[in-house]
Amino acid sequence: MPTAPDSSLRIVLAEDSVLLREGLIGLLARFGHEVVAAVGDADALRDAVGEHDPDIVVTDVRMPPGFQDEGLRAAVALRAERPALPVLVLSQYVQRAYAAELLDAGDGTGVGYLLKDRVGRVGEFLDALTRVAAGGTVVDPEVVRQLLRRRRDPLEALTPREREVLGLVAEGHSNGAIARRLVVTEAAVGKHIGNILAKLNLPPAEDTHRRVLAVLTYLRA
Repeated sequence: MPTAPDSSLRIVLAEDSVLLREGLIGLLARFGHEVVAAVGDADALRDAVGEHDPDIVVTDVRMPPGFQDEGLRAAVALRAERPALPVLVLSQYVQRAYAAELLDAGDGTGVGYLLKDRVGRVGEFLDALTRVAAGGTVVDPEVVRQLLRRRRDPLEALTPREREVLGLVAEGHSNGAIARRLVVTEAAVGKHIGNILAKLNLPPAEDTHRRVLAVLTYLRA
């Protein structure tokens, strides 16, 4: 069973679910921490941080009004304004773009991103809270896995020739034009394109649409 910490943390808590918010307030108080403000939307979160200057912010990702990523965006903004402010984000899912930005904010210390099922593991949650407040970095293993997958080059599975073909497709060349450029048969070009579409795991669709998706993948990479 976790024990009370050596020092109490002053916490601003942002969670739109009243039940979870009240549960967290009770849990944190039980282990010696003080929730100086408990709010239910991103605007109130920013106001509460300005008013109370807490030791750490604990925030949900999805908050009113859009219930998308308002809480996470607020956390990123707060870290930009106050790089030394510790922030622990709780989420039902991994919002990869903003998660990466949050973890890159400031000098990368005093930040955490946990999936909400960790809250049910009280010891893990309290340990993450105190580590982040002390300047540590805590990242849920599932967040790490998804961020690594996001940062992997989607074209790495392609051969040099397949990359060359995809580059020509991106320039708008037809199969016949690519075949003439590379001095190969049109059938060989078609085979290369089929391999490219398969390796990029593009969803089944008519060929023109899949070519467009392949080009977009090439350009993003």
